[in-house]
Amino acid sequence: MRVYWPTTLTALARLAGSGELAPAPVTVHAVTPTLRDFYADADPRDLEEELEFVAMTDAAGRSVRLLAEEPAAAPRRVVLALDVPDAAVESTRGAWSGPERSQVRVDVPLRLADLVSVHVDDAEAEADVRAAIGALAAADAGDEDAQFTLEACEGHDLLWYDAGELPLLLAVG
Repeated sequence: MRVYWPTTLTALARLAGSGELAPAPVTVHAVTPTLRDFYADADPRDLEEELEFVAMTDAAGRSVRLLAEEPAAAPRRVVLALDVPDAAVESTRGAWSGPERSQVRVDVPLRLADLVSVHVDDAEAEADVRAAIGALAAADAGDEDAQFTLEACEGHDLLWYDAGELPLLLAVG
């Protein structure tokens, strides 16, 4: 099953040399039954790709929260797409909407060997990501302007890198 793990460039650089990205269990994002139900009216021809995009976007939102905990990290959202055994994935029965709709728990370690692709903001997104980090507390408290600031990050597409490009990405990131 394809899962989307939010991280930061700093954390990724620390972990990449070890081969193990996260010990089990780990909460990630994926296409869940709740997410499928939420998009039941979507065009079936594009449904899988759309659902995967939503799960990745939910993971990117979590990456903003990780950046808030790591002030020295480059203000770029990072999401890793990994393939893990279906049997190792358990739905967390998240909320109908919001990022919880795609949350799952993986009961095996996430390993670099399972990496399919890396998705990361480009430099143009940094100002919006910084603003989102600064708006987190107010957004969580229900401030609509702060929530809009947080959502502005979603206006930036994450760049796609093949797993083999990770060393290059970390060298220039």
